[in-house]
Amino acid sequence: MTPDESLDQHIRALEESGETVLVRRYTGVGPVRAVAKEAAVPAKVKGYDPAEIVGEIRQGDRHVILLNDPAAPVPAGKVALSTMLPLTDRDFLVIAGAEVSIKGVDDATRRIQGQVIAFELQVRG
Repeated sequence: MTPDESLDQHIRALEESGETVLVRRYTGVGPVRAVAKEAAVPAKVKGYDPAEIVGEIRQGDRHVILLNDPAAPVPAGKVALSTMLPLTDRDFLVIAGAEVSIKGVDDATRRIQGQVIAFELQVRG
């Protein structure tokens, strides 16, 4: 499968069963922090199965598949996800209006021929 075929497959799957989440990056700390960048990105959010709760994964954490589509339209007031890469544990997601912290970023599982099709994230909150 080529990267373009895989990206198309991911886009179709997320159109059927995904949702749009916000990827948020702040500037500053404490009460003076402000949103520096925010991207609206298609994603699939799910909980972990009990057997997957090992190591750093805690009960209540969620698994997010976050699409990395360089050709995706950028809504007004938002930025392209590509301007926020690489994602780190200092970034946040907003899922259904609630902010959660990113605890882990996997950019290898859904990489094809060197192109990251989607990120797999562990989030908490």
